[in-house]
Amino acid sequence: MSDNSQHERRQAVALAYQGDGAPHVVAKGYGDMASRIIEAAKENDIFVHDAPALVNMLMQLDLDEKIPPELYQVIAELLVWVRDLVPESD
Repeated sequence: MSDNSQHERRQAVALAYQGDGAPHVVAKGYGDMASRIIEAAKENDIFVHDAPALVNMLMQLDLDEKIPPELYQVIAELLVWVRDLVPESD
């Protein structure tokens, strides 16, 4: 595998937010594991957002680690954006 194909390897991070404290990493992986994380999210109607720069930063966190304060703003904006995508139920 060349350095370039290694760099382009698929990666995914799953976050959970319970409404208290900061969101935390619940799953992460490369290659086949990344594909399984994305597929599981889609099967469970969980929004999948493609933001390679953000994923690169989140991949540095450990499982169950809360996101650092420097990512609060971008994650909050993403959560609001996702919330606005979901139609309100009656």
